[in-house]
Amino acid sequence: MTASPEHRALRGVLRPLSVAPMMDRTDRHFRYFMRRLTRRTLLYTEMVTTGAVIHGDRAQLLGYHPEEHPLALQLGGDDPVALARCARIGAELGYDEINLNVGCPSDRVQNGNFGACLMAEPARVADGVAAMRAAVDLPVTVKHRIGIDHIDRYEDMVAFVAVVAEAGCDRFTVHARKAWLAGLSPKENREIPPLRYADVRRLKADFPHLHIEINGGLRSLDAALEQLDHVDAVMIGRAAVDEPYLFAEADRRVFGDAAEPVPTREEVALAMIPYLEGLVASGDRVHRATRHMLTLFHGVPGTRAWKRILSENPRTTEPAAMIHEALARVARADAGARAARGAALPA
Repeated sequence: MTASPEHRALRGVLRPLSVAPMMDRTDRHFRYFMRRLTRRTLLYTEMVTTGAVIHGDRAQLLGYHPEEHPLALQLGGDDPVALARCARIGAELGYDEINLNVGCPSDRVQNGNFGACLMAEPARVADGVAAMRAAVDLPVTVKHRIGIDHIDRYEDMVAFVAVVAEAGCDRFTVHARKAWLAGLSPKENREIPPLRYADVRRLKADFPHLHIEINGGLRSLDAALEQLDHVDAVMIGRAAVDEPYLFAEADRRVFGDAAEPVPTREEVALAMIPYLEGLVASGDRVHRATRHMLTLFHGVPGTRAWKRILSENPRTTEPAAMIHEALARVARADAGARAARGAALPA
């Protein structure tokens, strides 16, 4: 679990596109799957609390495949000493960036005094950032909200960013919604508060020397490219789970890598077979990875059959046969749909 010389050289280089850290989603298996679609997009771990990093099973919590780079470790916590210790652990394990979660509104996170509630304590966030910056030679970044509860004016966000930037934060990823810390669930906090893209764009205009990344409600590369006319980077969240294949063209369209081939969905599925076989060989269940592959054929005839075959075989010891069978079902469904469209055309 180390960064290659290529990735070490690119640490600190702004990535214009990333996949958001998401609990129960952006685990190592999801990230490996995403790397079959895009080499350049920045990926994140799920949020890991400082207590878990210090006292938990690090191999389980922080392990990753070398192909997952560029890869950021997202931490949850509010104690500068613990954050610095965890940042050092992340650096020793080869992560490319350390990110502090100041955006999660869940009750569990609030009870630990971290996540979105820290927007009310910019000095505390700044202390954590300063401690991590002193501990590691890596980018230290913050992901936060527009605001929380009644601390939601643009001026409040500016005050937060100014204090944290003074501590040396390299990049601010702004979820363009406020968070209600009471009365809304985490899911509702992703959907109900209105999006305020204009405030994030204004933040970039007012802080041109900072790297500002926008997050929230963005579901296509077209939407990302439109935002990149105004901010430095775009983070896509739920769309990466619901429609992962949209990232197949990311390296070409967003990163300008014209030489990078765009994989077909079938090629992506076949490329996952050795990884799935590795899970079987290690005594693990293929479902840990295939659950992230269910939406690979989103919007394509045969997607139901694809999902059914993968879902009904969570403990298969023959993942290659399962994938080939599922691909054959997709191909038959696609051929049937094409024939039906052809028959519907006027003579």
